[in-house]
Amino acid sequence: MRRLSFDIPMLMSLLTVLGMILATVGTWPPAEALGVLRWPGLALVYAAGGLPAAWTALSALWRQHILDIDLLMVVAAIAAAIVGAPFEGAVLLTLFSVSTTLEHQALGRARRAVEALMALRPETAFRKNAADGAVTEVPAAELAVGDVVILRPGARVPADGVILQGRGGIDEANITGESMPVSKEPGQQVFEATVNLDGILEVTIARTVGDSTIARMIRLVTEAQEAKAPSERFSAWFGQRYTVAVLIGAVLAFAVFYWLGRDWEQALYKAATLLVAASPCAIVISVPAAILSALSAAARGGVLFKGGGALEMLAAVDTFAFDKTGTLTNGRAQVTRIITLDGEDRRFLSLLAGLEAHSEHHIAAAIRREAVIHGIEPAQVMDVSSRPSAGIVGRDETGPVWAGNSYLAREMDASTDRAEFRELEENAQTVVYLGRGSTILGAVSVADEARASSAPALAALRAGGVRRIFMMTGDRRPVALRIGEELGLGPDEIHAEMLPQDKVRQIGELAERGRVAFVGDGVNDAAALARANVGIAMGAAGSDVALQAADVALLSEDMKKLADAHRLARRTASVIRQNLTVAIGAMLVLVTGGLFFDLPLPLAVVGHEGGTVLVVLNGLRLLSDRIRRNADEATPTRRTPEERNVSASVPKVVDERAV
Repeated sequence: MRRLSFDIPMLMSLLTVLGMILATVGTWPPAEALGVLRWPGLALVYAAGGLPAAWTALSALWRQHILDIDLLMVVAAIAAAIVGAPFEGAVLLTLFSVSTTLEHQALGRARRAVEALMALRPETAFRKNAADGAVTEVPAAELAVGDVVILRPGARVPADGVILQGRGGIDEANITGESMPVSKEPGQQVFEATVNLDGILEVTIARTVGDSTIARMIRLVTEAQEAKAPSERFSAWFGQRYTVAVLIGAVLAFAVFYWLGRDWEQALYKAATLLVAASPCAIVISVPAAILSALSAAARGGVLFKGGGALEMLAAVDTFAFDKTGTLTNGRAQVTRIITLDGEDRRFLSLLAGLEAHSEHHIAAAIRREAVIHGIEPAQVMDVSSRPSAGIVGRDETGPVWAGNSYLAREMDASTDRAEFRELEENAQTVVYLGRGSTILGAVSVADEARASSAPALAALRAGGVRRIFMMTGDRRPVALRIGEELGLGPDEIHAEMLPQDKVRQIGELAERGRVAFVGDGVNDAAALARANVGIAMGAAGSDVALQAADVALLSEDMKKLADAHRLARRTASVIRQNLTVAIGAMLVLVTGGLFFDLPLPLAVVGHEGGTVLVVLNGLRLLSDRIRRNADEATPTRRTPEERNVSASVPKVVDERAV
């Protein structure tokens, strides 16, 4: 059905062109014998080029009470035929039909840019039977959560999952836009349609095909393309009212020219010329052509905008505020020191790792890795819950236990006033305390490093016109200053020891002085993401929370994508301005020619349709923006037979400590 709706306009356009050729040959003086072709050719043009447009326009007027711009072209062509210039009317209908077909094809290309990802999905997978370990090939659509699949080298991941066994490099260019492979090990996520480059992996399915990353990407981008930006809504609003004004103006022009002494045929011809010259087709298509192309290019580059409004707002942002951990830093912290008050380091680390096993926070991952390095089994901890910006609490066989920063220690009435703890606090590193009730059992210090891409990305943002950049963190100020210095941030641009409500309040104050974007990891700081003019989630490919909370989702953890997204937004705003300038300028020139000079109707048609096609093509330039270039270069274009034959953990809680 979809193909049929596309082929009928194409067929009508071809018939219109054929009729125009026949009419042109029939009016060619050297070929008088072919003059019989003139009227059949004109009839074919008016039928194939005029009737579909008239039907569409009248249907929109009757059902939706919308005055379609197509009606202007049909009225102008009929007026030309009435005054004895049917050939000029045929030229109008032919160019209008061809340009409309080109517009639909061009905008269809932008819409299909993201849907092309569907072709990368593997049809089958090798599922491992839990009972006997046998491996069978099954359709990927039949995979259920908890199934284990085998990935051979060169195979595509059939659905989102977590590596159970094996290590290898994964090409994630299709999802995140990363041009370099990412090393994966047990416990890490893999996404549908990404490519296993080496090694044999066992992957536990975490989402079905219908809920996978690519399916969610396509749904979000489709919704984004349907959600009109403010400029698009204004363009549509303006187009409706302006179309009515043009029709009224054409009637008045006919009356004025007739009153000035022109006969009715000349007056009607001039009115038809003005009708074409003043038509707002190019103005109305200027904005959606650019925004639709930019949304598609961004999605292929690993950046999802929730509509054109987010794209336009990002272009206007002059202040960026960043969460620290997992955003500006790489989130792969390391334990640097362990202090226990009873000297039982292994038992201390076992209990701390058992508690942190329930957390997805970056610091929790560092503590778990430290336990693995020392061969320590995590203790059994139950009834775990998080304390926002503080830590995590639970219960073991002995009783309640908690782990977190000094905020949580004070909440538990536990004193950190000991010499060894003060020494940890004085270092520019994060400190995590472990306690039972009001008794502290010990502490660990954890260090995180700035992402390699963070400093260049911040520099690119400044070069792109961003006036103010701030870092906000719940961590201690010495830690924040150390990271900020590595990123080129001054002390006045660093806000430390902040609770979630502090970040919301600070962003509100910044918003009073300009447009603010807040960048976080998408799990923490949901309130800050919502309060900012633009909320941007980093590394959101596997996070439902991130995709829901943010206006913009960066699927990778490469900070350069943020700078690319900001540059694309500003470039889109520039292309929209170019399109509107060209469209309005061409319209003013044509209207001036129609009012004060004898502008021929065919020339008005060429100017009008040429301007419309020009602004569409100018908008399509955004499809080739370099935000998607790395992804396209890294994405295999052919699917091998191997690719086509692709083949109970501890529950997690959201740990929102802001360290």
